[in-house]
Amino acid sequence: MATSLFQSALSLLFWLSLLASSDASAVAKGALTVRQARTAQKTGLPGSWQYQACITEGNGKRVWKYQIISQTATATSCLTQCQSFGYQAAGIEYGNECWCGDAVDIAAAGSTTAAETDCNVACAGDNRYNCGGGNRLSWYLWTGTPLYVWNYPTGANAGRYELISGGVVIPLLTTSGVNGKYTFVEKFGTGAPNSTGAYELDVSQLANPSLAWREMHVKTDVFCSASVTLPDKAGRQINIGGWSGDSTFGIRLYWPDGSPGVPGVNDWQENVNVLKLQRGRWYPTAMVMTNGSILVVGGQTGSNGPPQPNLEILPRPSGAGVVYADWLERTDPNNLYPFLAILPSGGIFVGYYNEARILDPVTFNTIKTLPNMPGAVNNPGAGRTYPLEGSAMLLPQYAPFTAPLGILICGGSTIGAGIALDNCVSSQPEAGNGAWTLERMPSQRVMPCMTALPDGTYMILNGAHQGAAGFGLATDPNRNAVLYDPSKPVNQRMSVMANTTIARMYHSEAILMQDGRVLVSGSDPQDGRNPQEYRVEVFVPPYLLAGRPRPSFTIANKNWGYGVSIPITVQVNGGGATRVSMLGAESSTHGNTMGQRTLFPAVSCAGATCTITTPPNKNVCPPGWYQLFLLDGPTPSVSTWVRIGGDPAALGNWPPYPDFKKPGL
Repeated sequence: MATSLFQSALSLLFWLSLLASSDASAVAKGALTVRQARTAQKTGLPGSWQYQACITEGNGKRVWKYQIISQTATATSCLTQCQSFGYQAAGIEYGNECWCGDAVDIAAAGSTTAAETDCNVACAGDNRYNCGGGNRLSWYLWTGTPLYVWNYPTGANAGRYELISGGVVIPLLTTSGVNGKYTFVEKFGTGAPNSTGAYELDVSQLANPSLAWREMHVKTDVFCSASVTLPDKAGRQINIGGWSGDSTFGIRLYWPDGSPGVPGVNDWQENVNVLKLQRGRWYPTAMVMTNGSILVVGGQTGSNGPPQPNLEILPRPSGAGVVYADWLERTDPNNLYPFLAILPSGGIFVGYYNEARILDPVTFNTIKTLPNMPGAVNNPGAGRTYPLEGSAMLLPQYAPFTAPLGILICGGSTIGAGIALDNCVSSQPEAGNGAWTLERMPSQRVMPCMTALPDGTYMILNGAHQGAAGFGLATDPNRNAVLYDPSKPVNQRMSVMANTTIARMYHSEAILMQDGRVLVSGSDPQDGRNPQEYRVEVFVPPYLLAGRPRPSFTIANKNWGYGVSIPITVQVNGGGATRVSMLGAESSTHGNTMGQRTLFPAVSCAGATCTITTPPNKNVCPPGWYQLFLLDGPTPSVSTWVRIGGDPAALGNWPPYPDFKKPGL
């Protein structure tokens, strides 16, 4: 009896407190209103998101890999963040955990539908709604226009990889030579004990390896150095920096000679006692400036030493020192091999870590600071340069060259955990505030290589699905090639192409060949799982597999000025519109393709004669060497090397020492 009275009293107290509570049942006009049970948010959602179900976590694994923990989490905040990074499925768990991914991940993880009452934890940021439960996800799906469309061509339309040589060198860096050959330089101690550290490949002689590979020599260690092609009349290649001691100060020059089928005799020249950098540099970047000088940026002092947060010029101006860059010191060590480009305004774009800015080309003061590059959906601190290593390209410039120049950067990774990024970001640095546009890639990729193709598209190759750049720091090779076509709408530009069988990890390269194929080389992961890689492949793009005959052309004037008319004699086959493209001489290492630039100058044709109007100035088209292609519809010719803008820094007479062979002006 006492127990029954006690229970009755408790029940009365409960109802009295309930009636007095402002957030429980309410009394209105004398009527009792029963509170509705809390559910997942199903209305007022952003965009085209729709609630689907309460689901379980996977069978021993998470459904989605990208987790965002927030004490103000709501369905709206979670879905908005996932959408901005291209994810079309999202879930909320434990009230404060947002997860982003794709719908296909649900079945792959072994997740199943759960009772709605299992998702019973209030959202941390809005207790009107439930945001999952313990090991239960409130699952939402994007049902509108797809956030991305990846294309999956098959057969010849997917391109193909071909093995062309067993190789003799494990290259650190490759460069396309104006003599029609390709130079390879190697980190000391990487290859065979008798390796000389430098070789030149003549692909016209592949049937006879002893003729295809010419042995060359370097005196100091080129480990993590930089290279560009000079605008002098010989198209000499310069390599700077290195691993330790004298090599970090190294300036090495090679004058390409010979021609396909004709052996050269020149070799790398170097004398650190008379010619060297002002500061020792490991992991620097080099770029030809509009005045023909060489800008050298950043790096470290060598041997895993402290940063070298400054810039210098070659040849060294009289009395000039280095220019300090606080932004390099602040972002060390995640800014190595920064991305450099001349902008049409004359400013210098620099992309480093997850930041970017425009520098004055004379003082190197900052003109404009861009917004930070987006990183991972759950980690804004992800980066794009070594050791978080993505890859960058300049998007095509078209006559009359009035549009802003675009920059494309793909892949990268996060600090610490090394979660490889699955997106590209692009910006027009001179337009507005230079905001970045994000596009999802078909897969995660760190240590990618990119190269421009003559039709204005880009190949993304090599790298890994997980980790960071460095020896033994990445896993799961990414063997798939991706074609990026900037002429298509944003988020519809990527096509999943053919796969290679070779892991191309740390220290791999990709450069454009004169026949329109992509030369793919290198890999030195030192991870105990994937081999050091001597083998050399090519990727053959679809435009060479369609069975269409190539166009061809002849040209007399290969030394161009700006804004002038250049006649060429052409043979085309009516495959489509006739275009010409110019692609800068490039050197590839660590995802940085130094010298890359793509231009489509104006061209008009009458019969077998076409007239090219060259780019208007040195800001649009910096002085130097370019591969000139004729395109008949999508099909490129074999290129011819041309030079534009002369040698404004008189590099042909530099350096003034007898150890170095000079071509003159």
